[in-house]
Amino acid sequence: MKKFVMAALGGTLAGALLTTQIAGPLIAQDTARNASVYEQLDLFGDVFERIRQNYVEEVDESELIEAAINGMLQSLDPHSSYLPPEAAAEMQEHTRGTFGGLGIEVTQEEGWVKVVSPIDNTPAFDAGIQSGDIITHVDGEALFGLGLDEAVKMMRGPVGSEIVITVVREGVDEPFDVTIVRDEIKLTAATARAIGKVVVLRATTFNDQTYPNLRDGLAKVVEELGGLDNVEGVVLDLRNNPGGLVSAAISVADMFLEEGEIMSTRGRDPAESDRVNARPGDETNGLPLVVLINGGSASASEIVAGALQDHHRAVVVGEQSFGKGSVQSLMPLRGDGMMRLTTARYYTPSGRSIQALGISPDIVVIQPPRHPEDMGEENPALDHFNRSEAELRGALDNDSITEDERKQIEEARKAAEESARLRDEDFQLSYAVDLLKGLATIATLQQ
Repeated sequence: MKKFVMAALGGTLAGALLTTQIAGPLIAQDTARNASVYEQLDLFGDVFERIRQNYVEEVDESELIEAAINGMLQSLDPHSSYLPPEAAAEMQEHTRGTFGGLGIEVTQEEGWVKVVSPIDNTPAFDAGIQSGDIITHVDGEALFGLGLDEAVKMMRGPVGSEIVITVVREGVDEPFDVTIVRDEIKLTAATARAIGKVVVLRATTFNDQTYPNLRDGLAKVVEELGGLDNVEGVVLDLRNNPGGLVSAAISVADMFLEEGEIMSTRGRDPAESDRVNARPGDETNGLPLVVLINGGSASASEIVAGALQDHHRAVVVGEQSFGKGSVQSLMPLRGDGMMRLTTARYYTPSGRSIQALGISPDIVVIQPPRHPEDMGEENPALDHFNRSEAELRGALDNDSITEDERKQIEEARKAAEESARLRDEDFQLSYAVDLLKGLATIATLQQ
């Protein structure tokens, strides 16, 4: 018994020594780390005070502190930043769907301001600004080296005022200037229309109105076509959609999924990881679905495209997406400002990270550039080469078809002409519509 007690005491003593040996250095490291942080904060205070007292001109202390905070956040990644009260209010307006400006979503890449995408039917869109453009100057003033929020602020101004931006574009030898008149930007989050028997849903951003707009638009067009049985398929157009609210993206993806994971997020703390699953109910009853993406499709758009692609619910058509796979949390700060901080990464249902990779389309379809100046005018003298047998003088009538059959042929011809026009106007959308028509034809033949 005495030996047992001595052994137990020996074990306790050894355990205490082991704990001390492990915990001692850890505590010392933590203490040293805290001391180093406090030293750095003292250094910051010293620099701040010297600037305030000795700089060649009088400085605004609050602006100096804001710049320091923003510099600290922007050193982390291109999407983390400090939003002063005015910018925080504008951010909230943006998510509600109304804000002032040019109508472009921008990011920062190696110090340059890069266009993620122009927003449909805005001054920048109408002026021909494209995804991937680099904006180097605003009214002759260089943007390189400025923070993203500062650059955006320079591009904003009173409605009706004019701005000249200098653009560098891939494939164009020299920078060029674009003059744009600022306007109030009123986003139409989503629209719906029919092309033949195909429903085309277009989402330009992800805000509180995106899902209701798509849901109601889909229902209206389906009703106009006479019900889902008369619909050949659905195109979800996410091209040049820079993203927005994650909750809106989840709702849109859920429109087309019966079950399964939509997305997951993983942060620094594994316990804070999140996973979102679809609720039962596909609002299109499993109709064939094509998702259109391009280099301007980012963030929330990539969540939707990735979820539908991983579940084999849609064929993704177009070009490689932008590759923004990080989550930014908006954190309120004292004084009505906000901090936008990257807190997690997005993952598609198969576990793919979108970050810096984007979504690869199942079928790559490049949108060919249009060059109207290269298109020659039609020559009326050549019209006779385009005539058909029916237009020749004295041509025999076709007596083997009924009037109803003749009408059906005319409708089919009209649809073919509309398809040809669409190919000229928007080749990628035309490809998506033709793909769905082909799938519908195959399904009919297999019945």
